[in-house]
Amino acid sequence: MQKDIMQGYMAGVNLGGWISQCTLEAAHIASFITEEDIRQIAAWGMDHVRLPFDHPVLEEGRRGYEVIDKLIDWCKAHGLNVVLDMHHAPGYAFFNEDTQLFTDADTQERFVAIWKDFAKRYQGEGGNVIFELLNEINDPHGDKWNNVAHMAIDGILSVDPDRYILLGGPFHNAARGLNSLEIWDDEHVLYNFHFYEPFVFTHQRAVWTALKDSGIHQPYPGKVEGLEQLAQLLPEYKEPDSAPAVLDRDVVLAYMAPALEFAKRTGKSLYCGEYGPIDKADMDSRINWLKDVTGILNEHHIGKAYWSYKEMGFSTIDKQNKPVSPALIAAIASK
Repeated sequence: MQKDIMQGYMAGVNLGGWISQCTLEAAHIASFITEEDIRQIAAWGMDHVRLPFDHPVLEEGRRGYEVIDKLIDWCKAHGLNVVLDMHHAPGYAFFNEDTQLFTDADTQERFVAIWKDFAKRYQGEGGNVIFELLNEINDPHGDKWNNVAHMAIDGILSVDPDRYILLGGPFHNAARGLNSLEIWDDEHVLYNFHFYEPFVFTHQRAVWTALKDSGIHQPYPGKVEGLEQLAQLLPEYKEPDSAPAVLDRDVVLAYMAPALEFAKRTGKSLYCGEYGPIDKADMDSRINWLKDVTGILNEHHIGKAYWSYKEMGFSTIDKQNKPVSPALIAAIASK
């Protein structure tokens, strides 16, 4: 097993929608997350935050570096660590079909340069800051991404040999994508996956998915609702042996099995950078699912960050910045 850097990253929350997947106007950046939010997250018993950022926020006038500097200072003041996650990179974003990063040398050079700049800027920081190279990779075989990741890791470690780096796999960081990744003989390279299974529960009626008009209200645990309709909307439900008809902890464990087997086989540290059920699910079901997922992750000493702290369809807080449920907060803060 690698050095236990994950000890400081066992229970976190994403700051989605602040400098990623949002307007980059100054008023939004100044108000969406404040030090009071960081204080609240620490008071919940969390040990870190994951900050998604889009590369345009780093460009002139976007203030991205200032925001990240300020966040790191706030987190140090309140005893939290930070994962810096590049959500939208030059030539790649999980939400569109641009994959220029995987094929164009100039774009790759630009990508590596950004991470080397971060390595120089935060060289004075210790294990309280981890770099996550790229969010939700869509490279079916993994070979192109492995090549780019190798360049970025080499670049970062050439500047800061002590920096810890998170590497996620194909299929949008699904657990099964870990097996496509190069295995680094270096304790500074950690491995990352996301967990939103079963999708029919965590993304029920999500407006950005095929389930948006389904009308399905899926409980957890419980029988899968609308099997015939799902067979039309989601290809994986066309084969009865490939998807469960009843959702429970055993099903969650089966979906997570590739990640658990990867950790056992390689001895590498694992981190679950995103997990969560959509707020269209009923609260009892959300809490039940979270207890099962965090229970399994904790049992296997896998660090984790809930998606997401504010808005984004998975919020932990209401419009008054109060927790939507004490039980939900307790579940995601468990270690």
